[in-house]
Amino acid sequence: MDFDKIINRLGTNSYKWDGLEKRLNKKGLLPLWVADMDWETPHFIKDAILQQIQNTPAMGYTIDPDEYWPTVAQWTREHHAWDVQSEWLTYIPGIVKGIGLAISCLTERNEKVIVQPPVYHPFFLTAQGLGREVVWNPLRPIRDDEGRLTGYEMDFDNLAAVCDDKCRILILANPHNPCGITWSRETLMRLATFAHEHKLIVISDEIHCDLALFGHRHTPFASVSQEAADLSITFAAPTKTFNMAGIVSSWAVVPNETLRNRFYSWLSAMELNEPHMFAPVATIAAFRYGEPWRKELVAYLEQNIDYVIEFCRDHIPAIRPIRPQASYLVWLDCTQLGLTQEALVQLFEQKAGLLLNEGSMFGKEGEGFMRLNVGCPRATLTQALTQLEKAIG
Repeated sequence: MDFDKIINRLGTNSYKWDGLEKRLNKKGLLPLWVADMDWETPHFIKDAILQQIQNTPAMGYTIDPDEYWPTVAQWTREHHAWDVQSEWLTYIPGIVKGIGLAISCLTERNEKVIVQPPVYHPFFLTAQGLGREVVWNPLRPIRDDEGRLTGYEMDFDNLAAVCDDKCRILILANPHNPCGITWSRETLMRLATFAHEHKLIVISDEIHCDLALFGHRHTPFASVSQEAADLSITFAAPTKTFNMAGIVSSWAVVPNETLRNRFYSWLSAMELNEPHMFAPVATIAAFRYGEPWRKELVAYLEQNIDYVIEFCRDHIPAIRPIRPQASYLVWLDCTQLGLTQEALVQLFEQKAGLLLNEGSMFGKEGEGFMRLNVGCPRATLTQALTQLEKAIG
């Protein structure tokens, strides 16, 4: 794969590119926001879909290929040391939708959902949209001896203070989005013990699990203890790793039989667990043939991240990127610029000509931050950072 190759996504109904004008009414900005990558989807996925089309004389109703769930289980076992059983797995029509479906199935309107900001905004927007109260358990900033932000940790003291008997679900980003944290086994075990004691269900969004960086490893929440397995719903997909978000190919993993029957029977009643024709095909191709591509991708992303950190250090020292442990999303600490969030967005958009995800969309704890997508050719990053340097002056 030539990760330096620049492709043209305009005119393809790309949310990231065409959506600038059609959805946001913004023109002329370099988009570094939506979490998909500006590289061609790997050929082995496209080839598998084309072969499926050519070998299917009638596009009728389909059933799951026999190798679908065993392939997912094998990948999970080999990459994350989690022995997932095929019967634990089912298709879901997207992870955000899956979160909404789980909230709808497993909670009442007078019950509460816990989130840990700054965090992927659909976690709380989905809960609020479904009429559930959101309980905020902000991450605790970690700072070095000079007071500079280096990362975040879970605040279990605050969690104990805010969790009451109306709390039913905690939504976990593992790895964390936007902060790029691969949570340690010890942290996840402590969370599982807390959830068990407080009768919480933990929904773990693990869509970035195959993009651990710089020697870090992803630990599936449900794998850390029997307590974690018994109270968890894990959502995952190959779509971030293999740049095929438009092919909705997500799944749930529920080890506990009682919880699984409750949730899966609810999905089945509406046929929400039935994948479209191309989801299994793309997933099987990704996991059968994609490991060399994935390794090359991770190496390129690490170089991109190092490049951003070094560029900011040398040319824009007021902006400090937090080195992610996973994913191609970089959390930019812009607080030293001393700008309001509105002024910060204006700097990036009106002066630098860039569109990033602005930090406050991830909760008020994200004010003063921006989320940068580095899943793009180096030349694109160079252009973006140069424009930002000139805008700051």
